[in-house]
Amino acid sequence: MITTRRIFTFLLRLIALAATLVATIVMVTSHDSANVFNLTFKAKYSNSPAFKYFVIVEAIACAYNLVSMLLASKGSLWRLVIILDVVVAVLLTSSVSSAFAIASVGKKGNTHAGWLPICGQVPKFCEHVTAALVAGFIAAILYSLLVIYTLYTVLNPLFVVKP
Repeated sequence: MITTRRIFTFLLRLIALAATLVATIVMVTSHDSANVFNLTFKAKYSNSPAFKYFVIVEAIACAYNLVSMLLASKGSLWRLVIILDVVVAVLLTSSVSSAFAIASVGKKGNTHAGWLPICGQVPKFCEHVTAALVAGFIAAILYSLLVIYTLYTVLNPLFVVKP
């Protein structure tokens, strides 16, 4: 039973590692340019603080996940890993939310503020951002599942009623 839990946790971490790595790489490589009235505008992730935050959090989560996969599951640091899993899950959720808000403005614009949508002019950039957000959202869901599963396995002996 314990090996099944370790394998399941390892698989969750491995898939979350892949999702954060893909989200980071796809967002960093997102760029496009458009010509408007003989002026060239470049769209890249570094133009938006929300996208920068997204990339930084995804990279931190990726590195943390790699380190946590290498730790022994019953060491003295394992309690710290559980706490850091919760922190990473919250950071991933907040970064995906902020990046999604900016992506939504980029796609639909904001008539109240007078912001025009840009995805018609830089579709390659918008496709990359969408793919990165999907991967980041998957990573956030996987980390949330990992936290719930870890808390369940830690608290499970407390809820077992012995006859």
